[in-house]
Amino acid sequence: MGMSRRFDLPGTIPIFPLPGALLLPRARLPLHIFEPRYLAMLDDALKSETRLIGMIQPDSMAERDGGTGLHRIGCAGRVTQFSETEDGRYMITLTGLSRFRVLKEVEGFTPYRRCEVSWEGFERDQSGTESDDCFDRAGFLKLLDRYFDARGLSADWDTLKEAEDELLINSLSMLLEFEVEDKQALLEAPSLQTRRETLVTLIEYALRGGGEDIIQ
Repeated sequence: MGMSRRFDLPGTIPIFPLPGALLLPRARLPLHIFEPRYLAMLDDALKSETRLIGMIQPDSMAERDGGTGLHRIGCAGRVTQFSETEDGRYMITLTGLSRFRVLKEVEGFTPYRRCEVSWEGFERDQSGTESDDCFDRAGFLKLLDRYFDARGLSADWDTLKEAEDELLINSLSMLLEFEVEDKQALLEAPSLQTRRETLVTLIEYALRGGGEDIIQ
């Protein structure tokens, strides 16, 4: 029984559109809140039973049709940590609960955006940690090493080797820098295995784009 079972997921949630910010079920996303409208959103979220905020990426294509300007699928997180800085900003942590599909934007009096959402089709998000039975961890870490090396990044390899499949794949999906559409593909992957396959494709593509000398 996941923590999401303690309450009914609401039909309307506050929306935080942020390009490149990816939240996935059971993963944690630290956020720095300082804009007045998002401070108001945080205040309202903390007063609610579920303390949910829906992370979603803007979609420039969706604006052309007179739409919301948002991707159709996002992920809601529960505010699990927050602290205030001396100058009135907040550092918060969202823990991913479930993905959702935007049905429509709700007109209202809040300074932040709210949407009617559907949770259907994402039941797996709430049913506990996923594993990836086809995961070649050694091969994956080798590829990751080349990627980090090519970009001058460092990693705590002991932690990466020990991390559960889901934590490893989802954390990297959230942390590595990819285009908005690529991040969206990682979010929408129907299973952990598909997300891992997508992640591998993106890393391989980035390595190829970095110059032929990177490829062994």
